[in-house]
Amino acid sequence: MAYSLNEWLWRHEFWLPPGITWEDMKESEDIHYPQPRDLLLSLPFALILVVIRYVFERAIALPLSAKLGVRDKLRPKAQPNHMLETFYTMNCKSPKEGELISLAKQCDLPVRKVERWFRRRRNADRPSLSKKFCEACWRFTFYITAFFTGLAVLYDKPWLWDHRECWTGYPQQPLQPSLFWYYLLELSFYWSLVFTLPFDVKRKDFKEQIVHHAATIFLISFSYCANYIRIGTLVLVIHDASDCFLEPTKIFNYMKWKKTCDCLFMIFSAVFLISRLVVFPYTVLYNTYYYSMEIFQPFFGYYFVNALLITLQLLHVFWSCLIIHMVYKLVLQGTMEKDMRSETEESDMDEERETIMEKEKNGITRFSNVTSTNYIQGNGSEPLNNRAHLTNGHIKER
Repeated sequence: MAYSLNEWLWRHEFWLPPGITWEDMKESEDIHYPQPRDLLLSLPFALILVVIRYVFERAIALPLSAKLGVRDKLRPKAQPNHMLETFYTMNCKSPKEGELISLAKQCDLPVRKVERWFRRRRNADRPSLSKKFCEACWRFTFYITAFFTGLAVLYDKPWLWDHRECWTGYPQQPLQPSLFWYYLLELSFYWSLVFTLPFDVKRKDFKEQIVHHAATIFLISFSYCANYIRIGTLVLVIHDASDCFLEPTKIFNYMKWKKTCDCLFMIFSAVFLISRLVVFPYTVLYNTYYYSMEIFQPFFGYYFVNALLITLQLLHVFWSCLIIHMVYKLVLQGTMEKDMRSETEESDMDEERETIMEKEKNGITRFSNVTSTNYIQGNGSEPLNNRAHLTNGHIKER
């Protein structure tokens, strides 16, 4: 069964153009082609990157955040309550009004206090500012390293300047060691992101992130097995170019360097929109869809790799809409809106309002416009003790 499945999966009709078989892709002493088994190396390398990230965040990023003045907000803790904790863990984190009333009766607490407990409990689960800072530092370190590694690997390659060279001699294009290690670095990094996804900062586009990581891993893996490495290297460099500006934008935002953050965000927006909506469609999509047809006829691998690339492009459009909206806010209002991908921490303003209402009921509220001589400034003002007195916090005429 497993043998039959393996034979079916690696049929040359799926992976190679018409007229080419795996026999034509045999290696020799001087010529090496990509082998699917090489991709297994990415898993241990991904675990190594996870360890490096852990050490980097705690030994470098975390102390750096303290020196740069990144401070975590003090959050009121939710009082221990077994019943509410069980509901929070097993049912949902944001109960509806009916569920709040039912829980309040079971716990013999006011509904307001139950609502406040859930609000504080949700805030406790949200990542701290220092965690976000450390994550952004790690990603910035990798993206800047990967981007310049990609440029160093590709600057003397003909397909970087003439995109038709991506298909010259395809699929019998020998694998160069520099391309192999560059591919392995990128694939290992995206596997490491998958491994740490449950522990990373969760954003509103969490599902889109999963789709993006899955599509990227499939794209890198398939392009390696089918020897689409030349086009794959272009995809990787284009993506890393804009990510190099995104992470420092977050870092300066966490540091509250507003002007620097806004400037970097505008640069990132320009690079992202140009690279993902202009360069990527022309350099990659048009290249794989049109130029490749000058060399071979369509086959399964051709349709599959284009489907993955189009999936990435749809995600580019989704994120571009968010970025354009944020740029629009920045230009019109002069301030950058908070990252719409991030979950906003819930404030305790409701608690302050509750306190004020309780004070008003008890007649404790003081009027700031009552002067030291007990006069109310108004139309034809009179002394307060001759005209009115306070009863339960309200003015009552004598």
